[in-house]
Formats: sequence, C-alpha cells, structure tokens
Amino acid sequence: MTCRTRRAARPDTPGALVVRSAPPVPTAAVLLLHGGRADGPEPPPALNLPALRMRPFATAVTRAVRGRSVLVAEVRYRHRGWNGPRADAARDAEAALASLREQAGPVPVVLLGHSMGGRAALRAAGDPHVRGVVALAPWCPADEPVEHLGGRRLYLLHDETDRVTAARDSWDFVRRARAAGADAAGIPMPTGGHAMLRGADLWHRRAAELTAALLSHG
Repeated sequence: MTCRTRRAARPDTPGALVVRSAPPVPTAAVLLLHGGRADGPEPPPALNLPALRMRPFATAVTRAVRGRSVLVAEVRYRHRGWNGPRADAARDAEAALASLREQAGPVPVVLLGHSMGGRAALRAAGDPHVRGVVALAPWCPADEPVEHLGGRRLYLLHDETDRVTAARDSWDFVRRARAAGADAAGIPMPTGGHAMLRGADLWHRRAAELTAALLSHG
C-alpha cells in the first residue's frame, strides 16, 4: 500500500505537526525541526524560509527509507525564537513527539534538525523513544546540557566557515556528549555555510543516509 501525506493540522498553523509521509502502520518515525532565531516571541511568518529549507531534507529522507514503514513529519513552532530560558522550540519538539506517539504509537524516532532546530532536537533527545539525532549546523551554546544524552547516537554536521553558528561549538558539544555516555560524532562539511545552499545535494544525501542508518540501528 502506498504511503500518503497527511496533516495533523493546517501546515500554516503555528505549533502544528505536519505529517509528510505516513504508512498505514508506522514502525518508526522521523521528525524534522527547522531553524529560527535566538529571540522572537511572534509566530513564524507565513513565508517561513527556515521551514522551506527543510523540505528537500524531508524528500531525501522519504526516499532513503522507501519500502520501510517510516512516518516522516515536520514540526512548526508557536514562536519564531528560542526565547531564553523558555526554550520554546524545545518545548514544541517535546509536544511534537507526544503527538507522534498518539498517531504512530511508541515507535523509535530520529530527530533531524537545523540550527535552532538542531538545538531543540538535542534538547528533546532524552525522550525514551528517540533513537538518535542528526543535527545540521546546530546552535550549541557552551552551557547546553548533555546529561540526558547517554545511550543516544548523535551526528552533528557543520561547515567550519559557518558565520551564524560556530562549528567549534558543535565539536565541543560532541566531546561533552561523549563524556556523558552518548555515541556522538562531529562531521565537518566541505561547504554550505549556515544555510546549506552550496553543496546542498551533499547535505541532503548525508543527512538522509545518517537518518536511515539510525533507524536501522537496534
């Protein structure tokens, strides 16, 4: 039976979980989390470029898991920014995971996030159903917690010429996560900057391959 695209809510509704591809009986799921801003209490705009940037990743992941019963979904945030201690994007990631459980049951989940979405994915990875994280040019402040990541597999991809988020912060996060018991790896990317536009095909392919590999890992 072919997979169909379903939506848990209107895709332009802040905080909505948008299901891009869903088999009749999912056995695993991938949740994509787009980027945002450090601060921004307003809802994301109707033309949400960070969200659009993740569409090719959703397509690449869907192709990489073709023939497997994997649900692929995207989260939309209620607010445009992380917003300090409120960590709004992380809270929305946790809510999206709860929504996935309602739809698919307690299946293993891989989180794929860019920039602020990478930080949200890493923060939400303590959920017992999260198998691993693929973080693209993630925002990893020096005080970002890692204690909850024991036993998780993490891949952080970063171009060292990125001028928005620092690759050295990703590599430091990898070191701290390993010390906390995570199976973490930092993967330097040869081009792309923060927006991942140059060499986009390589970003899409590597992210999809790593996501599929995490889903195959028991």
